[in-house]
Amino acid sequence: MMNPDKNDLSFHSGHRQRLRQKFLDNKLADYELLELVLSFVIPRRDVRPLAHGLIKHFGGIAPVLTAPFSELTNFPGIGHNTAIFIKAIHQIMLNGYKYELTERPIFHNEKVLTNYCLMLLSGKSKEEFHVFYLDAEKRLIADDLHSTGTNDWAAIYEREILRRALEVGAKSVVMLHNHPTPNTSFSTTDIEMTNRIINLLQPFDISVYDHYLVSGGIVYSARNMFLIK
Repeated sequence: MMNPDKNDLSFHSGHRQRLRQKFLDNKLADYELLELVLSFVIPRRDVRPLAHGLIKHFGGIAPVLTAPFSELTNFPGIGHNTAIFIKAIHQIMLNGYKYELTERPIFHNEKVLTNYCLMLLSGKSKEEFHVFYLDAEKRLIADDLHSTGTNDWAAIYEREILRRALEVGAKSVVMLHNHPTPNTSFSTTDIEMTNRIINLLQPFDISVYDHYLVSGGIVYSARNMFLIK
C-alpha cells in the first residue's frame, strides 16, 4: 500500500503541472492564476483553498495584488514572505506600466494609464494626491506623490505643482487622487481645485491634460465627464 503522503505529493505535483500547462495555453481562471503564483512561494501545501479565500475576501485578483501589506499578513495562511511575494508582483506590474508611460505618449494607449492609476491607488485607506508631469509629447517625466491625507481629504499645494512643473520642464500635467470610500465621483471641491490649477499653469504654457479619480475599482476622468475647462 502506498504511503498517503506520497499520494498527496504525487497529486499536488500533477495538479501543479496541469496548472502550468493551462497557463501556457492561456486557459487559467483568476483563482487558478493566483493558485499558480502561490504555489511557487508555498510549495508544500495545497493552496487552492487559500487562492479561493483571498479572491472571495478581497473581491478579485487585482484587489489581492493592491491590498495593503498589513491586510495580506492578517489573512489566515498568508505569512510575511508570501505577502512580500504578492506585493513584489504588484510592484513589477506598476513598473511595467510606468515604463510604457515614459516611452510613449499617454494617449497612445490610455488603458495603460488607467491600469497604472488602479494599480497605484486601489486599496489605499487614505487619500493620496499624485501629479504626473509630462513632456511636450505627453510622455511621463515624473510621477510625484504630492500629499497623503486622511480617509476623505488630502492637501493640495497649488504653487508647488507649478514650481515642480517648471523644474522638470513639463508641458502638461495629469492629476490623480483616490477616494477610499467606494464608488464616489469627483466632489465640487475637486473640480474647483482642478480649475484653479488650470488657471495657475496656463500663463506658463503648461496645460492640465486630465484629472483622474480612483474609487471602488473605477477610474473616473474629469475630462471625459466634461467637468473641467
